[in-house]
Amino acid sequence: MTSVFDPRALIADSRLGILATLRKDGRPQLSPILPFYDREAETIYVSVTEGRAKTQNLRRDPRAAIEVTGADGRSWATADGDVTLIGPGDDPHGPEVEALVDYFRKASGEHPDWDEYRAVMVSDRRVLLALKVTHVYGQSLQFD
Repeated sequence: MTSVFDPRALIADSRLGILATLRKDGRPQLSPILPFYDREAETIYVSVTEGRAKTQNLRRDPRAAIEVTGADGRSWATADGDVTLIGPGDDPHGPEVEALVDYFRKASGEHPDWDEYRAVMVSDRRVLLALKVTHVYGQSLQFD
C-alpha cells in the first residue's frame, strides 16, 4: 500500500532548511535555517539576527520561501508566503523577547536558564521571523 506524500508533514518534522529571500536586484539569497512549523497556525518560525542579509532583505520585501529535504534526500517540500519580523527587543521581558521565548518552548521545550536565554536574545539582537504559509508543494521519490 502506497501512502500519500504530505509536504506539510515533512516541513513539520524538519529542523533544518533553506530560507530564500530576495536581494535588491531580485536575485535570491539563500540561508540555512532551523525552522519550526506550527501547522495549526500555518506559520513557520525561525530565530534570525538583526542586520544579516536575510533580515535586511525581508524588511525591504517580505516575500520568502523555505525548503526542507527529507533525511534520505528522496523527498522535499517548499512553503512560501509573506514574513513578519518581530524584534529585535531591548527589554529581556518585553514582547519581542517573549515571542522568542514562546517560539523556543514550542520548538524545543523548556530552557535550563530563561534569564540567560532572554539576555542573549537582547545582546544578539535576535528577531523572530514568522512566515505565514500561503502555498506548499513538494515531492517524494519513495519507492515501495
